[in-house]
Amino acid sequence: MRSLRIGRRRRKLEPEPAEPGPPPLDCVAIMAAAAEGPRETLARSVASDRIHSAYLFAGPGEAPREAAVWFARALACRGSPEARPCEACAGCRRSAPKVPVPLDGTGKSGPLYRHVGDHPDLLWVERGREDTRVRIAQIRALQQALHLRAVEGGRRAAVISDAEWLNLEAQNALLRILEEPPPATHFVLVTASPSGLAATVRSRCQRVRFPAERAPAPDPALAERLAALPRQGIPGLLDWAEEFRGARAVAAAGVLELLGAGAAELHARVTREARAGALRPPLEAWQTLQACRKALVQRNANPQLVAERALLALREALA
Repeated sequence: MRSLRIGRRRRKLEPEPAEPGPPPLDCVAIMAAAAEGPRETLARSVASDRIHSAYLFAGPGEAPREAAVWFARALACRGSPEARPCEACAGCRRSAPKVPVPLDGTGKSGPLYRHVGDHPDLLWVERGREDTRVRIAQIRALQQALHLRAVEGGRRAAVISDAEWLNLEAQNALLRILEEPPPATHFVLVTASPSGLAATVRSRCQRVRFPAERAPAPDPALAERLAALPRQGIPGLLDWAEEFRGARAVAAAGVLELLGAGAAELHARVTREARAGALRPPLEAWQTLQACRKALVQRNANPQLVAERALLALREALA
């Protein structure tokens, strides 16, 4: 046994008590949580009354949007916490789905936001019918509505669908209210592409991921044109991009379809080329497509110019 000399005295070193280890893992609970779907996770939060002030529902398809409606209705439900929405209480009757009122980001031909059903404390914002982005006027209108007291006196929810279409100015306005939310108010941002949101906005939201659905098959005519793209000259490519001139809402929708089909083709090419180790061209083109999507959504870029850049990248990668 070693000893330690302190002045004239000698004392034996006592073995240090072992630090308590981590608690044993509950493997059953971990496996259950891993198998749990996003709706089950949200339902458990509602039942336990542990609800975050802001959520980010991220995933392709209609599942995140449908879940946002369900979650907002669950927050307004006055029934049993274990079964919300109960569809029987006054809150559920008021929030029952109905034909949605089309929005207008300018407020001229329609409202800037609408309600979920007829519930006054459940607000919904999305792109207007003719808009290519969620406008700052809509976020400001939402802020003004939320600064008023809740009509029903319970929880309130504000859903911002198409959140990736918020431009930077609108995101900055939203960030202020996310940082200091009104009491008993919860935000749900719905997006197919979280990277379209600023990191500061994402950091203030609890992310709920929705699994990817099977992607629909691209339009056969578009797929055929993409297959022939490597053999097309620059003049033909520019003529194709020129098809995306005109009304921006229509042109942007067409470019988004092109980007989606191009991404699907790149995914197939990467799968084929992975075995041969020739991944650099398709991966660089993939990055270009993501940059094109961001420019189209966040920076209000010209759809024709975005299409030109995307087509050039695809032409090189698919050659």
